[in-house]
Amino acid sequence: MNGMKIVSPMGLGSGAYVVHRLLENHIAGYRVARYNPYWTLFPFMLPITVSTKNANLIHTTPDYAFFFRRKSVPLIITFHNYVLDRWMRSHSSMPQRIHYATDLKLWTRLAAHSTSRMTAVSHFTAGLIKQNLGIAQPIKVIHNGVDADLFTPSYVWNSRQKQVHVLFSGNLIRRKGAHWLADIAKQLGKNVCIYYTQGLRTRYNLKPGRHLQPVGPVAFKDMPGRYRDMNILLLQTVREGLSLAVLEAMSSGLPVIASDCSSLSEQIDNSRGGFLCPIGDVDAFAEKINFLAESPKLRREMGEYNRAKVEKYFTLERMIKEYQSLFDEVLSG
Repeated sequence: MNGMKIVSPMGLGSGAYVVHRLLENHIAGYRVARYNPYWTLFPFMLPITVSTKNANLIHTTPDYAFFFRRKSVPLIITFHNYVLDRWMRSHSSMPQRIHYATDLKLWTRLAAHSTSRMTAVSHFTAGLIKQNLGIAQPIKVIHNGVDADLFTPSYVWNSRQKQVHVLFSGNLIRRKGAHWLADIAKQLGKNVCIYYTQGLRTRYNLKPGRHLQPVGPVAFKDMPGRYRDMNILLLQTVREGLSLAVLEAMSSGLPVIASDCSSLSEQIDNSRGGFLCPIGDVDAFAEKINFLAESPKLRREMGEYNRAKVEKYFTLERMIKEYQSLFDEVLSG
């Protein structure tokens, strides 16, 4: 639609920010308005910090969308994850529990009642939101997509490679299962090492060891090469909306070992593209890593399966097209 001016207020340092930047890069008239996540400590200041002037549509996440709403301007919110339900309390710190049960849940409810349309990045997330918030309004599912021309498999395959590199990509926070990394690493074979990134919202300081090595913060532009240097992706998370790290690894031809939870079964076909392990089962994660470490042929087969699945279901082009269609629909409504 000509004259489209979409403003997307987004806090830095999350997977949601990455997705909205992709929309900015591929949809004319779409602009991400960036802000430091520390501003959410003073949410009433957000409209002053982030300008939505001249926008004819606002697209953001639900947590602080209520503060960006404007009279006569349609608001679309996208749930990239959901952690406000009772089940997540046992996987959250005390400050998080208080925050999730009070102000954040209030802001999310108010946003849900202020929005023109709601989307979610997975069927699991959409179902959980409807159940937990009691929402009757339809929630459109738009799966995240990945640039399959950017995240490509390594064209060098050596079946005799002795060292096996496992990647953990994400913020070192409890929701991502960062507190289990050290215990998993202790059980790995002598030729296996976990390399972990450090995001903007890191919480844990992991002590490096023989089977556990930091790679520090990795810029998005450097991530394709990082995946090509790896053999397996590890994601021992407790809740995912729809994991970008998993999609990037799949597109890069890697098998994935992840928790059997939330939306991950929408991405990973167990025993075909990797393995899904019970949440927090350190022994199971270590066993599957060691098994794949000794099976280079299976790693390659699983990686090829994942690459084909991305090309069929999780392309960036498909995601952009679905959001573009939604924006056009709302603006012409």
